[in-house]
Amino acid sequence: MNGKSQILIIGVVIVCLVLVTRLFFLQIVDEEYKISAENNAYKYITIYPVRGLILDRNGNILVSNKNSYDIMVTPVDLQPFDTAALCRIFSIKKEFVREKIAGYKKNRRKIGYQSVVFLKQVSEREYGVFLEQSYKFPGFSGVSKSMRDYPYNAGANLFGYTTEVSEEFLEKNPSYRMGDYVGASGLELSYESVLKGEKGYTIMQRDVHNRILSPLAGGAYDKDAVPGKDIVTTIDGELQQYGEYLMQNKIGSVVAIEPSSGEILSLISSPGIEISKIANISKYYNQIINDPLKPMFNRAVMSAYPPGSVFKIVNGLIGLQEGVITEESRFPCRGGYYYTPTRILRCHAHRSPLDFSHAIMMSCNAYFCYVLKGILENPEYGNMDESFTKWRDYVESMGFGKKLGSDFPAELGGTLPTADTYNKIYGRGSWKSSTVISLSIGQGEIGTTPLHLANLAATIANRGYYITPHLVKSIPDSTICERYTKRNYTAIDSKYFDPVVEGMYMAVNSRPGEGGTATRAKVEGLDICGKTGTAQNPHGKDNAVFICFAPRENPKIAVAVYIENAGFGGTWAAPVASLIVEKYLTGTITRPELEKYMAETNLIP
Repeated sequence: MNGKSQILIIGVVIVCLVLVTRLFFLQIVDEEYKISAENNAYKYITIYPVRGLILDRNGNILVSNKNSYDIMVTPVDLQPFDTAALCRIFSIKKEFVREKIAGYKKNRRKIGYQSVVFLKQVSEREYGVFLEQSYKFPGFSGVSKSMRDYPYNAGANLFGYTTEVSEEFLEKNPSYRMGDYVGASGLELSYESVLKGEKGYTIMQRDVHNRILSPLAGGAYDKDAVPGKDIVTTIDGELQQYGEYLMQNKIGSVVAIEPSSGEILSLISSPGIEISKIANISKYYNQIINDPLKPMFNRAVMSAYPPGSVFKIVNGLIGLQEGVITEESRFPCRGGYYYTPTRILRCHAHRSPLDFSHAIMMSCNAYFCYVLKGILENPEYGNMDESFTKWRDYVESMGFGKKLGSDFPAELGGTLPTADTYNKIYGRGSWKSSTVISLSIGQGEIGTTPLHLANLAATIANRGYYITPHLVKSIPDSTICERYTKRNYTAIDSKYFDPVVEGMYMAVNSRPGEGGTATRAKVEGLDICGKTGTAQNPHGKDNAVFICFAPRENPKIAVAVYIENAGFGGTWAAPVASLIVEKYLTGTITRPELEKYMAETNLIP
């Protein structure tokens, strides 16, 4: 026998030994593999974990759990049963049972030996009666699960909801099984991996007749469920509830942020989903989804609204940074700004001319038209494309035109035009500042979410930087993402924010007759600084806008209020914001008549 033949024989022997050893290990030694391979000899009873709690910044429970009961069925174990008795227990029709059984037969290969949900969230009384009579229903069983409970009557759109997994979801997420629940929106979705916990199971043996006998190996292979982790949010539960109270019968949103940390204190979308319906969302889903007021649509992070006059602050800061104006610059206002010899962008009556801070205080349209013209027609730039791109860079540095990167899953980035936007509409070189003059007052092709506007208020409060707004403060055994602690500096020098703050302070705290547009937001001793906005709305009355922060030095809260179809920002949005500021900073309200009026007024068209 030559050397090559010997090598070949030795190789074959080695391969055979490896195969035999592996088969021995799998079939004789590795009991866990045997359990898995001979699945049909065992019944796996799932033990569902308790979902993690959601707490507010003060340790109050926002979302907890309560017992819920599902009726399960293992199709392979089904035998003839008393259908009428089952229907009586759960007040269901025989046709429902027949359709379910037919569906199990149709999908028997896919279901295999699994248990699937027959009825969800039955009452405790029904569950008790079923357990007493369970011998009548071979193949059926009951399982206790936890369902969400809400101590505060607020926050449904913020917390989100859980729902049973769909077949489409299971195809993409094989670690879940039929009958499992998953976070579908809000914080429940964002932090699903943290909140869900880990399922356990008990393995029961079957005999040759497919009857359930006893736990396998006395329960040695059972696995305990691991509860989900609790998360501590940045939300103030009392403030969230109070804000929703003020926003009832209104379409819009409120966002409040702690400027120094970027922590979101409240995030309100109105009208929202009723908290009483969210725990059993499947029952009310069609009703909610067909509501013309779209309660499932979270306006705080998904609506790209025109910011209106609050955007004048942004243009003013850019003008100061670019050196096309100073704090002392004055411009005339004769009822508005003539951007062509015959066309005027109108303004309300006020004294004229004004310096920079007083232009913010009185919200002069003409002043900021001159500012935008100076920015875009700055001779330091070769053409409009170049100057407009520079303008856009400044605006983007303040968080606009992009997602801020919050931990809320549905956040949108809004809209911010580019030079190419106008080149496509008007042709390159065929447009100028007068063509886009509406941008000077926050109209035109710009769209911002209320979260963007609250972030602007926080940026001004911080004199030039913001920390990415976020909703979760801490998670056990986890570190908060770095982007929620890092300062994002704007392209504007911090020294230019002082005259802006002065103008916002005067807008709220000026004496009667001096022209401040936000005096309804004044609260003695709180030094609220704010800016009103009234954004044009093609679908009805103007939208009311207001941003503010307080106190002036070392601010503790920044707020944006946006109310659709309400009219002037100083009339509606400013009082709501000031009540929220007062509630947060003092815990009391000194203007109960205003509070009652704001809460009870219906502004839904």
